[in-house]
Amino acid sequence: MFALFRQRLRRDWLQLLLWILATVMMAYAGFAGVTQSYGTHADRVDVLAAVMANPVIMMFRGLPSGASEGAFLSFEILPWLTMLAALMSTFLAVRHTRGDEEAGRSELVAATPAGRTRPTAAALLLGLLADVVLGLLVAASLIGSGLDAEGSWLTGAVTATSGIAFLGIGLMAAQLMRTSRGANSLTIWILVATFLINGIGNVAGTPSDDLTRIDSAWPVWLSPFGWAEQARPYDTNAWGPALLGLAFGLVLAVIAIALQSVRDMGEGFVPARDGRRYARPALSGPQALVWRLTSGGIIGWAIGGALVGILATTLSGLAGEISGSNPAVQEILDKIAKAGSIDETLITVFFTMLGVLAACAAVQIVVRARQEEAHGTAESVLAQPVGRVRWLADYVLVATFAVIIICGAAMGAAYLGLMANDGKAELFRVVTVVGFGQMLAACVFTVVAALLFVLIPRATIPLAWAVVLLATVFGMFGPLFGLPEWTTKFSPFAVAPIVSNGDVDVRGVWWLVLAVAVGAVASLSLMRRRELHPVG
Repeated sequence: MFALFRQRLRRDWLQLLLWILATVMMAYAGFAGVTQSYGTHADRVDVLAAVMANPVIMMFRGLPSGASEGAFLSFEILPWLTMLAALMSTFLAVRHTRGDEEAGRSELVAATPAGRTRPTAAALLLGLLADVVLGLLVAASLIGSGLDAEGSWLTGAVTATSGIAFLGIGLMAAQLMRTSRGANSLTIWILVATFLINGIGNVAGTPSDDLTRIDSAWPVWLSPFGWAEQARPYDTNAWGPALLGLAFGLVLAVIAIALQSVRDMGEGFVPARDGRRYARPALSGPQALVWRLTSGGIIGWAIGGALVGILATTLSGLAGEISGSNPAVQEILDKIAKAGSIDETLITVFFTMLGVLAACAAVQIVVRARQEEAHGTAESVLAQPVGRVRWLADYVLVATFAVIIICGAAMGAAYLGLMANDGKAELFRVVTVVGFGQMLAACVFTVVAALLFVLIPRATIPLAWAVVLLATVFGMFGPLFGLPEWTTKFSPFAVAPIVSNGDVDVRGVWWLVLAVAVGAVASLSLMRRRELHPVG
């Protein structure tokens, strides 16, 4: 098993190093941003008070546990530290189990004395090591920043145990699904669902009288993210919830290894649907093939978009309920109303998240072209009377339609939410403006991924996802990390049109249109001279 472990470490060391460094840098930069932007106790109290009045912030930030520097830092960045650890762990688990099985490597290893379960055990060991190293470095970076040692060690521990929990989820998903794509999709949906469940539990919690702390509602105990936050680093420093993630992940890992030993190689416990005997007429062209390959993912992303839309137009009522039970929250809401509509703010923030979802869907579709090329299946299509420009254009076109479908689903759900709650007429315009704005922003990432595919084919997948991540960090978390305000303009999500106090601010709409047009023309033009690179 240790030989298999070393092989996996040699194969993944650079990728794991990048994940770990990015997470540790987020922890260190988060502390620098907190001290620069919220240097006084009064500043942090004001921010936490505003959080109590704005449910959307609690949905996408951490659990308020006090106004000290450490507790405030935990509120700001702990969900994102745990999410990065979860993504690193799930991708690692699927890559070294179901991914190897798809590629035919697992069958070769199983024919040796290593057997069928040791490769999975080696993947588990590598994941545990990566999460432990990540937790230790996060703790060390926070201690080095001058924060309390116990709270820092606990922050590192919950980061690591959250990763271990999702390592177990990834190993289980690899046993259940027949493809690595299906396993990754399942883990992402579990991650998103548990993140939202934790956010809902925090939103439905009870704020303290001084508006610096929330006692969460029971749904948080259904989520690994909730377990991490209930540890409350730099406040009560409860180690018990931190151990839940460790126990949960290890139990799932043991079950996954047991399932690996009894199922057939190449099969999954979720049965595959039988295909049609004869193809539909609609599958007669290459574009239809792209639709067929990506339709399941598009449907999933559209469901996520609809969920974002309905939440964007229903959470303002929850803010009113919270304010009714706490006069201090009502006072904060009154201040927000003078500066701008809380409903406008909620819709804008939620639809910015929608833009990120739509961009992820578009990138996933365009990088599918690289996967088809690397696996050699693109050659079968291009051997037909299909030019390489037409082939790439089909992926770009389907990705664009996917963005329209996802944003359209969100806008439709938002309209229904407004009608069900007797929403103001002007909010329909807010949904329309920010919906189309984020649709345009997501299209920028479609053409960026296509350009990367043409110019740097072997690095398409990591670079395309890195661009989305950087745009999200600059657009949504730049001020948190103490970055200058002008850096947000590098993010298409941050320069998309919005509505403020009833007025439409077009912001960078023409730059977005120009970027989409130039990117589309450049990628398709350069594709004429590009050779295939089938080896990944």
